[in-house]
Amino acid sequence: MKTTLEIPDPLFRRAKSIAARDGKSLKQFVNEALQAKLREATSRTVPEWKKLFGSMKAHAAELRRIDSVIADEFEQIEPEDWT
Repeated sequence: MKTTLEIPDPLFRRAKSIAARDGKSLKQFVNEALQAKLREATSRTVPEWKKLFGSMKAHAAELRRIDSVIADEFEQIEPEDWT
């Protein structure tokens, strides 16, 4: 499949340079890099804490509420009380 990607100039030059150094085409270099990144993403193990507690996405609203309560409470502390 053909596609168009926008790659920042410094990243493009670096990739092209490394590909040339290794005797590869830019196409081959990018394909190998993408395959390696996908392997890495699919081989990651789930951290132990996530196995126990799961993702916190379902609790995002409650976490925002708690952050708000904490922020409100800290706004009420007088600066001289910090020392």
